[in-house]
Amino acid sequence: MTDLDLRLYQDPLTIQRVLHGARTIAIVGLSNNELRASYFVGYYLKRHGYRVIPVNPRETEILGETCYASLLDVPVPVDVVNVFRAPDALPGIARDAVAIRAGALWCQFGVINAEGARIAEEAGLRVIKDRCLKIEHARYVGRMHWLGFNTQRITSVRGGLQ
Repeated sequence: MTDLDLRLYQDPLTIQRVLHGARTIAIVGLSNNELRASYFVGYYLKRHGYRVIPVNPRETEILGETCYASLLDVPVPVDVVNVFRAPDALPGIARDAVAIRAGALWCQFGVINAEGARIAEEAGLRVIKDRCLKIEHARYVGRMHWLGFNTQRITSVRGGLQ
């Protein structure tokens, strides 16, 4: 198994199961800078009903939530660990995700590390790589049109944005 075949980590059914089963998402590398992708993803997920837990040792609060220095410091169960860090940080993050008994390890675009994926998989975590949690949520909940993409959904419902 190599990182070249990312399709193994991008199965639509697995992605949907993770999205629909999750309630609490810890975002490792969440930034307090509104212009960063991680901030936008956290804001979006929070707006759509998920509990977002920021994990960033440089901050104390992000998006109105207490920020933790490490996954090991998070005091509540975590369904998904969403990673916005450099690929070389993934093995340590995967070990921490296993230690806190997270259900899934979600690696954002470009966060690709075979060792990190192996650590999580061997412990039974679902692993998704090189996909954006926000974009996948929008795709499967049918709100991709907020971004101007054609979802190819046909509906007879009239009205503004949902």
